[in-house]
Amino acid sequence: HVQLVESGGGSVQAGGSLRLSCVVSGFTIRLRRMGWFRQAPGQGREGIAGFHSQGRTRYTDAVKGRFAVSKDNTKNTVYLQVNSLKSEDTALYYCTFGVWGQGTQVTVS
Repeated sequence: HVQLVESGGGSVQAGGSLRLSCVVSGFTIRLRRMGWFRQAPGQGREGIAGFHSQGRTRYTDAVKGRFAVSKDNTKNTVYLQVNSLKSEDTALYYCTFGVWGQGTQVTVS
């Protein structure tokens, strides 16, 4: 049964940090391409970060230098460390490996 479960979101003040997790079951994440996306209220889904299949990372300019992806293959989990949060980072954050999780909400005030 394939399932992605995101967690770690919350309400923080501007400048704060969170670590988002995406626990994967049903397949191994090792050497798989993946992405972190977000969707702000009234806007479309935006790709912000992720891993290429060989492990290289990628970031959109809006988050480069503030967000960092990592993963723990032994836990079949990927992470998104979000630092120096801004109000415009408020969104529902998703991980995807072609299938999608339910998202975790980040609200920055």
